[in-house]
Amino acid sequence: MAFTKEADFEAALIKMLSEHGWEKEVLNNYTEQQLIQNWADILFQNNRGIDRLNDYPLTEGEMQQVLEQIATLRTPLKLNGFINGKSVTITRDNPNDTQHFGKEVSLKIYDRREIAAGQSRYQIVRQPRFPSKSKLLNDRRGDLTLLINGMPVIHIELKKSGVPISQACNQIEKYAAEGVFTGLFSLAQIFVAMNPEETVYFANPGPEGKFNQSYFFHWADFDNEPVNDWKVIASTLLSIPMAHQLIGFYTVADEGDGVLKVMRSYQIYAANKISDKVARTKWELGGQRGGFVWHTTGSGKTMTSFKSAQLIASSKDADKVIFLIDRIELGTQSLKEYRGFADQNEEIQATENTHVLIAKLTSPDPADTLIVTSIQKMSNIRDDTEYTLNAADLALMQSKRIVFIVDECHRSVFGENMMPRIKQTFPRAIFFGFSGTPIQDENQKKGSITSTIFGDELHRYSIADGIRDKNVLGFDPYKVLTYKDADLREKIALEKAKAKTVPEAIADPKKSKVYYEYMAKPMAGSETDSGTYVKGIEDYIPDSQYEREQHQNMVVQDIRDNWITLSHNGKFHAIFATASIPEAIQYYQLIKDAIPSLKVTVLFDPSIDNNGNGIIKKDGLEKIILDYNRRYGQDFTIPTFAKMKKDISARLAHKKPYERIEQTPDLQIDLLIVVDQMLTGFDSKWINTLYMDKILRYENIIQAFSRTNRLFGPEKPFGTIRYYRHPHTMERLVEAAVKLYSGDKPLGLFAERLDKNLEGMNFIFAQIKDLFEQAGVENFAHIPPEVVDRKKFANLFKAFNDYLEAAKVQGFVWEKAVYEFENADSGKKRQIEVALNEVTYKILVQRYKELFGPSDGAGGTEDVPYDIDGYLIAIDTEKIDVDYMNSRFEKYLKLLHQQGTSNDALKQAEDELHKTFSTLSREEQKFANIFLHDIQSGDIEPEDGKTFRDYITEYLSKAKDDQIHRVAVVLGLDEDKLRAIMEIRATDANINEFGRFDALKATADKKKAKAYFEFIEGVSIIPPKVPMKIDKLLRDFILRGGFDIILPEPDA
Repeated sequence: MAFTKEADFEAALIKMLSEHGWEKEVLNNYTEQQLIQNWADILFQNNRGIDRLNDYPLTEGEMQQVLEQIATLRTPLKLNGFINGKSVTITRDNPNDTQHFGKEVSLKIYDRREIAAGQSRYQIVRQPRFPSKSKLLNDRRGDLTLLINGMPVIHIELKKSGVPISQACNQIEKYAAEGVFTGLFSLAQIFVAMNPEETVYFANPGPEGKFNQSYFFHWADFDNEPVNDWKVIASTLLSIPMAHQLIGFYTVADEGDGVLKVMRSYQIYAANKISDKVARTKWELGGQRGGFVWHTTGSGKTMTSFKSAQLIASSKDADKVIFLIDRIELGTQSLKEYRGFADQNEEIQATENTHVLIAKLTSPDPADTLIVTSIQKMSNIRDDTEYTLNAADLALMQSKRIVFIVDECHRSVFGENMMPRIKQTFPRAIFFGFSGTPIQDENQKKGSITSTIFGDELHRYSIADGIRDKNVLGFDPYKVLTYKDADLREKIALEKAKAKTVPEAIADPKKSKVYYEYMAKPMAGSETDSGTYVKGIEDYIPDSQYEREQHQNMVVQDIRDNWITLSHNGKFHAIFATASIPEAIQYYQLIKDAIPSLKVTVLFDPSIDNNGNGIIKKDGLEKIILDYNRRYGQDFTIPTFAKMKKDISARLAHKKPYERIEQTPDLQIDLLIVVDQMLTGFDSKWINTLYMDKILRYENIIQAFSRTNRLFGPEKPFGTIRYYRHPHTMERLVEAAVKLYSGDKPLGLFAERLDKNLEGMNFIFAQIKDLFEQAGVENFAHIPPEVVDRKKFANLFKAFNDYLEAAKVQGFVWEKAVYEFENADSGKKRQIEVALNEVTYKILVQRYKELFGPSDGAGGTEDVPYDIDGYLIAIDTEKIDVDYMNSRFEKYLKLLHQQGTSNDALKQAEDELHKTFSTLSREEQKFANIFLHDIQSGDIEPEDGKTFRDYITEYLSKAKDDQIHRVAVVLGLDEDKLRAIMEIRATDANINEFGRFDALKATADKKKAKAYFEFIEGVSIIPPKVPMKIDKLLRDFILRGGFDIILPEPDA
């Protein structure tokens, strides 16, 4: 059903919500003060017992104590702990409560387990009134706010049919920038942006946070099919119990990243499946196999596993929940992440040795419920030589209801019989696994697959699902040949034919037959329909071929040639996976010599002897550590190499203590060389490229590729992979891995190649050009007048920019117009010429910006029906080609002053100059035309050394000066103060920073201002209204960068 009026949609949504757990009595147009009183009433009803409020209502002073605690906590991150802390403490100041007067009283505010029962209240506020920053402005009005136990925890902004959802998101962001979500409204945890056809929800980023569209989530059903119908959203996501659980269980106050996070639908379904399974477990039967969750790498498995554990622990359905992690990952990120996710009253117990582990397992303390340990340590708990497990402790541990959650279970459970030993030690325990790449029949290990160890698949969210939903990025893989195929094929054919030269091979019939047989073989092997493997040329090439210096130099050259483009000049980092420790050390030295500016280091397991190469490894490791210490001012040693690994991990992930490391590039790591480590489990959105000189298969391919797939923003449209060793074989292995782990749905998994992106740019540009021409706009001089055309332009330009960003990463630069491509199969070459240049692109950016003009923000404005992309609006258009414009101007001037110039030649030169005006804003175009008329009339004589752009800036500056002077005169303002605030280009969010706007208004001459407004409006104005009109006019003038005003007298 379409809604042509937002009010109708609002009413329909309220009706639907009231049918799904929310109270039918709606609170209309409540102010913040009314909502505070409503909360006070609910607190009183829920705490009126003799040991709390003793049947005496809360006073204003007592509510003020609560509000002060909220103001102190301030951020959604901290306030999540306040809301889920169950209670708040006040000191009673109600003199009627003689029993508690002057004493502390604890008040129950919210219980996340009290869902649609007990004392929980669910209210809808229609059009809540937000207090404005200025007393002279009207209050803001939101659309809907949902209260749980009186607290405004969910805020919803609505748009009618046909208005993009981005408009609702933008409204929320604008309110946040204006400081609307402060005071009581700072309790908002979740924002929801809706129109009848689409909904997104996201966590409140807080007063210092940034809104990031990558974390605006769509709801989906259990099978990951997107849900957009508003009625389904109202009956699922926003219904009770889900809305209650969303606040209590499915938000995560992540101390590690310092932000509040909300779980995606697939995470919620998986956590619930595990929690429900534990709740139904019959412990005496010892079933052990709980099941496994298949969620693609990069989709937030760690958060999901933690929330699963938290649900189990809070329900008290188990005595212990143990996270089993491979010891490699325990030393990097996992423990920190779990601790970051924990509530304020929760503790995540680490186990530095077996003695501590046993103590935690036998402890009755609730603080010891959640435990993190390594799978290696747990498997050796009965055999540890340093601490002997006694029978009493063993019996006590075995009597407990223990849940094991195994992270990255595709690798942790298949080595060294560790899982069987743990299961033997804890026969009553139940085990759950998490993996982005579970082991299946095609890549089974030791005759086992993930389901044989953990049981049924509980929930799946494949890599194809993640890329479709834009929760993870796709990949852009390249096979890079360091040897010519023809050379390798000939070498193998001659070797097999036992000939030294081609003529010798051809001359002998037997040798010739063998020679041509191998010359006809494909480079990569393949499987027949019957499952028989047929070798390809690369199967005969020994590994030593890729250990030669010739190959390694070609790899280093490729890294060097592509580094600036792929890394965005060092903004992003890369991982280089090598086949062995000696090769990693060799590459380290080669890269240092070939690219000395690159900040590179190496990471491998120092305990591995690596086939008798211990001396090479030790010497190499010492040099690597010394170089690292020298570059970064550290003092690591071989015995403390584990700490160095943590430091490397933190630098690459921009985690504590390096959260702002992008601001100090010298402290960053550009390239990390590894052998096996960091290719699974490691998480950093700052890694966008993986170089590979090793062979990987199935789960290891997806795991390694996924180091690059974390969301970042428009500058990282995909993860780039470049592989060098047995490249044709790797291509086949990549295809097999993708087929296995995408659910055979590889659509969208791989990024389009450069040729396709350039063709996409040209195709979209042709549509944009046609749109402007059909609207009668030449040279993109201004945006089309019709709303429908503007909307289409907004959508087309966003699509164009998607192609452009991808093409940039793949090597496109504006300085090059023609690109040549060769078909890999036929060898046929073709060229693609880019249909526009950078000047035209910047003109289009300027037109795009003009779609979104400033408004007074006072409410009641008509929605602009365009999709908003803040990144596009932020593109700098100041660097448009000034030289080209000036060259057209100089040509025109020369012809203008040259004797005998024909009118046609002069008109042509003027037209060429006019075409360059498209690069200017509408206001700049106005002054460019004025200046040109002054030149033509002889009112101004051009000066040597001054460019056309200089004159425009001069005219514009004079006009701005005049505008500022006129406003200052008619309102009697301090002109210097007005100029100062205009120079900083103030925004709605910072206009009154340090009280500067209030100070400016205080200088106004109220009598002058009154006379001016009466002249403009033609009616008498009462004095109390004058300050409001001053505020309105000044605010508009400053935020819009100035404008002409009507003067009461010609000489004013």
